[in-house]
Parts: sequence; C-alpha cells; structure tokens
Amino acid sequence: MIDGVHVKKLKFIKDERGKLMEVIRKDDPFYSKFGQAYVTTVKPGVVKAWHHHKIQDDNIALVRGKVRLGLYDAREGSKTYGEVMELFADEENPVLVHIPAGVYHGFKGIGDQETMVMNVPTEPYNHENPDEYRLDPFDNDIAFDWKK
Repeated sequence: MIDGVHVKKLKFIKDERGKLMEVIRKDDPFYSKFGQAYVTTVKPGVVKAWHHHKIQDDNIALVRGKVRLGLYDAREGSKTYGEVMELFADEENPVLVHIPAGVYHGFKGIGDQETMVMNVPTEPYNHENPDEYRLDPFDNDIAFDWKK
C-alpha cells in the first residue's frame, strides 16, 4: 500500500425502490476539504493515465462499469517512494480511493461498457493554471503495464 493512499470499501444499501451508496463523508479519516465534484468516463480498453497533482488530493470512486486503477508514488522522501499499486473496482466491489498529491494515477476501462468514475478533489480545477502534471501512459519509467 502506498503511504497516504486510503481504500474505503463502499456498499450499496438496497430496498424495494432501488439502492443508495455513501461515497465520501467529512468524518472519513482522510477527508480534508471539498474542492469540487465531477464525473468522467472511459471506454472499454482505453487508458487515462498518468497524472499527478502538486496541491490537490483526489478521491476517486467507480459509479458504473469496471476499472483498473494504477498508482505510482513519485514523492521523494516518502517511505513508499517508487512503489506501484494496482486496484480493480466494479459495481460488485465499489471502493473510494483517496490519492494524495504527488502520487501518479490513472485508470483503464475494462469490461464491455463505458466506465463512469466520480472524483471529489480537495481543490477546484484552475483553468488558467492547472495543478496537473502528465506522463505518457506507455512511454515512461513507471513499472506498470497498462496493456494487460
């Protein structure tokens, strides 16, 4: 486990009307503040990776479909510097993943439908000066194979 990354198992509460799932709460031990909430999608077989932030933490949860999530600790001085982590989430195994600033992350849509992921970062997106630092998903020094 990468230092500072938290994986919160989520669950659906079901009744005859449908289901509800709490995703993030201000009393979660990793919660610090609200920046914004957004939803993004990825098509089957498509990779959205790698990026990290210098200021914001991300709180990512699967909403629909299946996803393979990859993380890489690029924080010099971190006790888990250089470590790679892989997680899978689907509607039967919903999780929220708290990703601290400095940890590269990305995901791949797996399965046969478009995947929907929600993020609740600690900072709103700054269009004039984005806190986003990217690497090519396949051409980099991270020991993570998106092709499998």
